[in-house]
Amino acid sequence: MTDSPTTTPATVYLVGAGPGDPGLITVRAVECLARADLILYDYLCNPALLRHAADSAESIGLGHHSTGRALSQDDIVARMIESARAGRVVVRLKGGDPSVFGRGADEIEPLRAAGVPFEIVPGITSGLAVAAYCEIPITHHDDASAVALIAGQERRAKTESHLDYGALAQFPGTLVFYMGVRRAGQWSQALIEHGKPPETPVAIVRWCTRTRQRMVRCTLGTVVEVIKQQGLRPPSLFVVGKVVDRAPQLSWFAARPLYGTRILVAGAPTTSDKLHEQLCALGAGVLVQPAIRIIDPPDWAPLDAAIDRLGGYDWAVFSSSNGVDYLFRRLFARGGDARQLGGVKLAAVGPATAERLRHYHVQADLVPEQFNAESLARALEGEAAGRRFLLPGADRGRQVLAKSLRAAGAEVDRVVAYGSVDVETPSPEVTAALESGEIGWVIVTSPATARSLAHLYGEALSSAQLASISPLTSAALRDLGYAPAAEASPHTVEGIVDAILSR
Repeated sequence: MTDSPTTTPATVYLVGAGPGDPGLITVRAVECLARADLILYDYLCNPALLRHAADSAESIGLGHHSTGRALSQDDIVARMIESARAGRVVVRLKGGDPSVFGRGADEIEPLRAAGVPFEIVPGITSGLAVAAYCEIPITHHDDASAVALIAGQERRAKTESHLDYGALAQFPGTLVFYMGVRRAGQWSQALIEHGKPPETPVAIVRWCTRTRQRMVRCTLGTVVEVIKQQGLRPPSLFVVGKVVDRAPQLSWFAARPLYGTRILVAGAPTTSDKLHEQLCALGAGVLVQPAIRIIDPPDWAPLDAAIDRLGGYDWAVFSSSNGVDYLFRRLFARGGDARQLGGVKLAAVGPATAERLRHYHVQADLVPEQFNAESLARALEGEAAGRRFLLPGADRGRQVLAKSLRAAGAEVDRVVAYGSVDVETPSPEVTAALESGEIGWVIVTSPATARSLAHLYGEALSSAQLASISPLTSAALRDLGYAPAAEASPHTVEGIVDAILSR
């Protein structure tokens, strides 16, 4: 990937982001995001999807016309063409499916005219997802053998509507209206005037598939009144038809234990990804804030030297998953493999680090009962005298383990395998959610993460409950003036999820 000019434009991917649940993204969409140099994403796309992109990718939120910050369609197309011609892989991330009310054609035509290669990646559209997440069977053998997807609001430039309300009123199936809030009075009245019974069941679904999903039942004749009473706003869609009565009062999605709870996860990507997966499965809406960015070490020479003499160590001791990744990746990059560790015993600070070792097809020989450096040092002290230990870690990691092993008579090489820097720019979305009180929990996964969060968000953190992964992390939070409401036991991803569930 390069920003230098090229004679052959890079590909533009028009990608459907799905209806909102980040788990509904397609495999192909994830592949495209991983390749992207530039991501242009609509305001309805879940920002959690950006975690599939490379750290080097540029991401630009396109806003919405209601905020006054949206880019024009011409500006979006010009940016895509310019970037592709410069050799940058572009992902145009669109809510739902690019071809279902996504203005895909408005971007495909100028790309083709400009000679820019493109690919269309379909996504799940909300009009179909509502069937699963609200348990509304939009097709049913007794009630509906067809489905119509309808624009509830057409372009203002149109001199006349393309909708045949006479045909829609007689349609033998389910009607699903997109973008229908502002014109609800017009389309509902038009259907009634053309013979659709005013008592026809209607479900209004806001933020379909997200933890903020809300379903309100009414009838065709009461749609406008209910919108006003309930204060309903976009993004909402309307399911019209007998099938609405078949939906349960509480769908499987809404019945999950963390449904309706927004949680901010802060920490290293490996831990954040596991938490994101588990919390989403429990119904939470998850925001991710990388508090620390992992980078290459300032100098590879010390790690390279340690790799060259791997066979001379008795133990390799890993205090983080990042240490595992950096040692093995560097080992492989230099033409080596796991056989160089054949005579070396391996210790991991906890189950997450041990699991990361298994990713490289090696097993930890020792994992302490308590998952911290002090417990690991105690477990190794009996093995220390006269033996050589390799400790690959961060450039600003704690010295407890190395000091304890040396005091017990070991020869210790503590090698900087990777660097870490604090993220200096807070996420605007996270800032807004904290300040509005929308975030119920903030998960803090290390003392360094605690310090970074305090720097990024300050007193805004007090609007949410804090969940700490360990006593050390809890102590760091208290030193900063923030008392944790929950602490993991055991000090693992599973432990911190259980701590939140038990509150």
